[in-house]
Amino acid sequence: MHGMAAAPAAQADGAFDGSGIDGPAYLDVVHSAQHAPAWINHLINDYSAYGLALFAVLMLLCWWQARSRHPEQAAQALAVPVITVGAFAVSSLLKLVIREARPCQSLHVATLEACPAPGDWSFPSNHATLAAAAAIALWFVSTRLGLIATAFALAMAASRVWVGAHYPHDIAAGLALGALVAAALAALVRAYAPTLSRILGRGPLRPLIAS
Repeated sequence: MHGMAAAPAAQADGAFDGSGIDGPAYLDVVHSAQHAPAWINHLINDYSAYGLALFAVLMLLCWWQARSRHPEQAAQALAVPVITVGAFAVSSLLKLVIREARPCQSLHVATLEACPAPGDWSFPSNHATLAAAAAIALWFVSTRLGLIATAFALAMAASRVWVGAHYPHDIAAGLALGALVAAALAALVRAYAPTLSRILGRGPLRPLIAS
């Protein structure tokens, strides 16, 4: 949606209300969005909804470049999407444990993005987790692409508050979670990269790690 959603969903029974943490800061951002030029809201809303596709492009580019450099780097690049999905799995599990209601439900405020139905939990932000995990995993293979992805990740996190989908603490937690999980997994992959490259290099998957 590009216009403000006028009918927030009711809050789910038993849900945690996170508005006491940084609800006023969230409202300041959402109210700023309500008074922003339409073209800015269109741009931010579209990036919030579809911007994760940019990380897939960076992953593909990272693998293509690494494939022409060294089999071990190519093996690490192939692990980037797996690492990102791993961080997403941890984030999704935390959502089910914490069960924080979306801010649009707790605060009954109109937002750029349509208010999700009850049970679509807010903490941590999956978008922020995915973006941060992709950025950190890319850093382990390519500093340049990791830097680009980091800028995209911060923009994604900020956009999720702007469109009203998350509190600031949701996206901060998502960024931290994604970064920590990705760093741990990427370090593990780097340690076993020689073994992984040897295994892949012996079979029909060899073209994945060598040009």
